Amino acid sequence: MSDISSEQGSKASILLIDDHPLLRKGVKQLIELDTDLEVVAEASNAHEGLAQALKHEPDLILLDLNMPEINGIETLKMLRDDGVSSRVVVFTVSDNEEDVVAALKAGADGYLLKDMEPEELLSNLNQAATGKMVISERLTTLLAQALQSKRTASKGPDISSLTPREKQIIKLIAAGLPNKLIARKLSITEGTVKVHVKHLLKKLNLRSRVEVAVWAVQEGLK
Repeated sequence: MSDISSEQGSKASILLIDDHPLLRKGVKQLIELDTDLEVVAEASNAHEGLAQALKHEPDLILLDLNMPEINGIETLKMLRDDGVSSRVVVFTVSDNEEDVVAALKAGADGYLLKDMEPEELLSNLNQAATGKMVISERLTTLLAQALQSKRTASKGPDISSLTPREKQIIKLIAAGLPNKLIARKLSITEGTVKVHVKHLLKKLNLRSRVEVAVWAVQEGLK
């Protein structure tokens, strides 16, 4: 999706899902300043968001966390359950550890805070649209601490449980590469990369690529 559109030189398409009209308008105006990004649709709630996602198949979905009736986490689960493969970045005011971890476990491809500078937001959206993971810098330490306590409590596997190929792939995930580029770099198929990622997530008891990236940095694998 997004990495293909980037190779072809077209703009990365974005869907905004947020219940605040003024915020959507502001973000849309900001994105219009970027020549590589384009807002193709907006939605104010989960059901509208799902319908727009299925209609437009955007490269990227910017999703609010604290929406009435159906929150962002449940919305994300609805999107994934209906086969929406767009990259989803949570965009919220919440820097609560539980919210960050819940979003990543639900399959979010990033987690950005609404108080970030406009230029920083555009930079992160461009990175997310090309397949990289994005997370607000001040949340990285928080997430690392959450993973550390989780591993301590569960006595999870150490690095020795990983195969050499899995270690290679983890390093590339930590560098922000999507599966397609990992496949090219290692001269294997994208399907093979997906299988390796599935296995290493299970071994490490992690649920997302962002968690893998943070774990890799902690363990000195990056």
